[in-house]
Amino acid sequence: MKVFGIDSSSNMATAALIDDDKLIAEYSLNFNKTHSEKLMPMVDEMLKSCGESIDGVDLFAVSVGPGSFTGLRIGIATVKGLALASGKKIVPVCTLAALAYNLPYCEHLIVPIMDARRQQVYTGTYIWDEEGFREIEEPRAVSIDECLADCGNFLDVVFAGDGVAVYGDYIKAKLGSRAHFAPAGAMLQRASSVASLGLKNASMACFGRDIKPFYIRKSQAEREYDEKNKTNEGE
Repeated sequence: MKVFGIDSSSNMATAALIDDDKLIAEYSLNFNKTHSEKLMPMVDEMLKSCGESIDGVDLFAVSVGPGSFTGLRIGIATVKGLALASGKKIVPVCTLAALAYNLPYCEHLIVPIMDARRQQVYTGTYIWDEEGFREIEEPRAVSIDECLADCGNFLDVVFAGDGVAVYGDYIKAKLGSRAHFAPAGAMLQRASSVASLGLKNASMACFGRDIKPFYIRKSQAEREYDEKNKTNEGE
């Protein structure tokens, strides 16, 4: 089964095409251009380079969050358009789960962290064991100290995500030799992981109208609106 995956939940824009366990192509760009500028040209170039077309895709997978509000909307809208044009379904994939899936069969606890600003990270907790890949703690927005406390008594913890660039030194100071960090190739979002989880969870596929972003918390505009209303009510 050919699965096309996209992730635009952070500054990284990434698209990939897999055929069952075979990676056909993957393009990633971590550069300061908006996703509206780089995502579709990347998709078009990737497909042309490997001689594939959208019509040949059997299933789509897209990262639905948490992550950048604007980035998620662009990525989801892009996949919805491609799926609609080809009449195919989409599998929604958690951004954090896909980040953890970058580290297959890792023996340690995997804790992806994405910078959520406002002194918080988006994080979850994942592990590979005899049951396979599974979630230990569900996605949430917490302080880095709460995140580290959730690591519990696990001897070794591997961190991945753009939050490492912000909090890596602090994590190392707090956890010492227990803290490990994913290598560059596995540190940030990879569409091949999104596509692989899409294939793994193909039974969850649905039509585009049913795909919605998973934000965890309200956007800045919504928070400012709520604060304004509180102020007005107090007058």
